[in-house]
Amino acid sequence: MAKAPKASPFHVSEGRQYIRRVFSHPIILLSCIAGAFAVIYLIETSAPPSAAAILIDLERPTYPYTVQNLMWIVFAVGLGELIVRVRDALAERRQLAIAYLPEDERTIVQTPELRQIFQTAKEAAAKGRRGEGRFLPRLIQRVVLQFQISRSIDQAISLLNSSLELFLHEIDLRYSMVRYVVWAIPTLGFIGTVVGISLALNYAGQVDVQDPALLAELTKRLAVAFNTTLLALVMSAFLMLLQSVVQAQEEGALNKAGQYCLDNLINRLYEE
Repeated sequence: MAKAPKASPFHVSEGRQYIRRVFSHPIILLSCIAGAFAVIYLIETSAPPSAAAILIDLERPTYPYTVQNLMWIVFAVGLGELIVRVRDALAERRQLAIAYLPEDERTIVQTPELRQIFQTAKEAAAKGRRGEGRFLPRLIQRVVLQFQISRSIDQAISLLNSSLELFLHEIDLRYSMVRYVVWAIPTLGFIGTVVGISLALNYAGQVDVQDPALLAELTKRLAVAFNTTLLALVMSAFLMLLQSVVQAQEEGALNKAGQYCLDNLINRLYEE
């Protein structure tokens, strides 16, 4: 019985390209922001008053315009950026299953095979140009082109190493927005605390100091003010943990792409 031909990399990835368009960067961010509004609504309608005061400052006269609500929205933006990074890390790992290069133990890559490999990688890199081109086809394309020009395996290895360093820097740049969000949330928390203390002191200056309820009300307002910073620090710490995990996954995918090129391309090149 004849063996079915192996699917082209582009036929394999057509469905994934569609999924990536559906779950595009703006759609993910807007979905996360909508989720933040849903969380705020649930806290407002279902949470105990004490918890609602901490999480969304429900008792403030300016509600829903509170620092806590703004923090939830900013937190959702950071979470959306990390979801995008998870999506791309998974897409990078899936590239290894497409089999751009020969993976058996006997094949030696020579000029005719290099032309076909280069063309396949070039088309794959062009398909990803609208978004962020995947690392593996870009690595293959660069290494093959360098080897065809120089006919030197050493120069091909040097270019591979340089490209991996550049791609690591590229990954780091993709987390700029997440790092800004991780910085912005505690800043908003401190601003909320300062505003809360200022309003509490302003309240204390307007009432009779002999009022027995003054101390209780002032303590309550100050507690809400400091809870703003507490909530901000928790949000920031959670995002930082997620960023570390996700960035490690994305850098791991790049490392595997480099190993794949080394094992199945560099080690198979033949200097004629």
